[in-house]
Amino acid sequence: QVQLVESGGGLVQAGGSPRLSCAASGRTFSSYAVGWFRQAPGKEREFVAAISRSGTNTNYADSLKGRFTISRDNAKNTVYLQMNSLKPEDTAVYYCAARRTMAITSTFERNSDFGSWGQGTQVTVSS
Repeated sequence: QVQLVESGGGLVQAGGSPRLSCAASGRTFSSYAVGWFRQAPGKEREFVAAISRSGTNTNYADSLKGRFTISRDNAKNTVYLQMNSLKPEDTAVYYCAARRTMAITSTFERNSDFGSWGQGTQVTVSS
């Protein structure tokens, strides 16, 4: 399994635009589809965005389309989540997850689709 480490979180003012990174270990990162999820206090972990192995296909939670952008650089073994126009309700722990797959263009959305998870990075949005 690939090891994942998220970074880029912290305290952000409303309207801010931080970028989260998810760095993966190993030499086969291009064999993994990746997803971002988040969990707010007292709530279940929810899907944020996903990207295929090749990076050509992406998918987003309907409520976040237009504000968040997922991308990847397989040469750097890293997936990014650009977050724009943040709101206090975006406050959560953000997790990246990876799934090894033969499907080059598929994206995945369910928690159960992923076998490898990072430890999460806290994003707190102040009003």
